[in-house]
Amino acid sequence: MARSDEEQASSLASRLASTRALTLDLAAPLSDADATIQPHPDASPAKWHLAHTTWFFETFILRDHVPGYRLHDERWPFLFNSYYEGEGDRHARPRRGMLSRPSLDEIRDWRLAIDDALQRALPELRAQALQLVELGIHHEQQHQELFLTDILATFAESPLEPAYGELGPAPAGELEPLGWLEGQDGPAEIGAGDGFTFDCERPRHRALLHPHRIASRCVTNGEWQEFIADGGYRAPTLWLSDGWDWVQREAVERPLYWHEDGTSFTLAGRRAIDPAAPVAHVSHYEADAFARWCGARLPTEAEWESAFAAIDPRQGHQLDRAGAVIPKAGGGPFGDVWQWTGSAYLAYPGYQPDAGTVGEYNGKFMSGQMVLKGASCATPRGHSRASYRNFFPPPSRWQFTGVRLARDA
Repeated sequence: MARSDEEQASSLASRLASTRALTLDLAAPLSDADATIQPHPDASPAKWHLAHTTWFFETFILRDHVPGYRLHDERWPFLFNSYYEGEGDRHARPRRGMLSRPSLDEIRDWRLAIDDALQRALPELRAQALQLVELGIHHEQQHQELFLTDILATFAESPLEPAYGELGPAPAGELEPLGWLEGQDGPAEIGAGDGFTFDCERPRHRALLHPHRIASRCVTNGEWQEFIADGGYRAPTLWLSDGWDWVQREAVERPLYWHEDGTSFTLAGRRAIDPAAPVAHVSHYEADAFARWCGARLPTEAEWESAFAAIDPRQGHQLDRAGAVIPKAGGGPFGDVWQWTGSAYLAYPGYQPDAGTVGEYNGKFMSGQMVLKGASCATPRGHSRASYRNFFPPPSRWQFTGVRLARDA
């Protein structure tokens, strides 16, 4: 192995170990029953997240790049493959909650065995395999955020309203005034820069921006309460056609997890809604309707990226350790909530998916999805960047999703 490969392997070994340890720490408060429940088809059981991220490393690194490696259990790839057609048949996503076996302890044991095999293999892996380890680390970080949002959805289904963890009281503070930042006008460079990026962020390219302004902060809970009080959920003229159909069909009257008594369900159980904190758990439909109500719009992803490309993406309220999280007042563009944009999730000019089966990671989802920018309180710190393209369908709102406004200038 060349020296550069040795140095990369050493760095990867440390980051791999800390990433894998954080996932186990996130699962520490859960019983086997907690970890088995699937609250809805878009979410996954906590146990499945632990297993799927392990399957990813075992499949794409150990199986494919370590001579003589034998699978821990040949039955489990069928259970824990997510959507990779190149890996064959798999268990149906909506029925992941029916997997009572393997047990949570068995999956923990599997993780430890794979972690040990990875650490022993790293010094001998070639550059291509090391790149896959890097991808696997970022993949697991995505699942750490999904772990928290999915366990929130799971516990919200229980009449007992159990708390996943504890949070201190919301700090008292005045609402930050809403300001408007002058956006860049003309050609702007967006997309992947230096360091790791997913293939959907590439290639870096020019986008044409028109005169606009972007809000200095996200929309708050207090402002959303005003939207509700003004009949925002009952005014069809504010809504996209699909959005209005969704509101009526699903009887949506407020953000997900909000209750009529001024409380919301959180990872720390039921809490009073903090009017100064960013609103979370709203869909793209809701975000778009709120923007219309304000006489504004959602920013395009190019507007958002150009506005905040110079900001350190490690700043803000993001995930540093296992435990309950919640959006807080006073954050920046990164952290607290992912911010819906008005941009569809589509390929950039010249886009090429990664080679092999991992090329299914992003590109095949470029239909019916909207881009979100920034990071949330559940995003592992260091995972996101200005070019990062999160994406979900317009009705989705079980993630920490919020709103930053824009206006034409």
